[in-house]
Amino acid sequence: MLKVISCSPEETAHIGEKIGKLLTAGDLVCLEGPLGAGKTVITQGIAKGLGVKDYINSPTFNIIKEYEGRVPFYHMDLYRLEEADELVDLGYEEYVYGRGVSVIEWADRAIDFLPKERLIINMDYGEDEFSRVIEIIPSGHRYEKLVENLESGLYRL
Repeated sequence: MLKVISCSPEETAHIGEKIGKLLTAGDLVCLEGPLGAGKTVITQGIAKGLGVKDYINSPTFNIIKEYEGRVPFYHMDLYRLEEADELVDLGYEEYVYGRGVSVIEWADRAIDFLPKERLIINMDYGEDEFSRVIEIIPSGHRYEKLVENLESGLYRL
């Protein structure tokens, strides 16, 4: 696990960008944390790291949004999901097991439907209104290597 303290939304987005640069087709990033903790901000950074040019906002009402970057980018927000099995009706498998990178906000709402191998990013509030505590937790060999690579370059913000 890698624990990082971000002091601003810009720094949170920059951390996301560094993560995005390391992601490849088929990767899954699961974001967890309370409302307003910065999940969408880090997602914007991840998208930038993947070369997405479009503005990224929360897909709360659509649940899934697709973007083009160096690989397809799928952004999901499960906040409004009432039952985890609603994911099946949405065709989530095409995204999660597809040819792009999937980032899922509120992933803990459907964790049993997701692959065991994934990158988990747990976000929480820091000591002031702008700081965030970001825990980057790998699950699986691919993500362990990713976190090692991230850790070696992360502190060159």
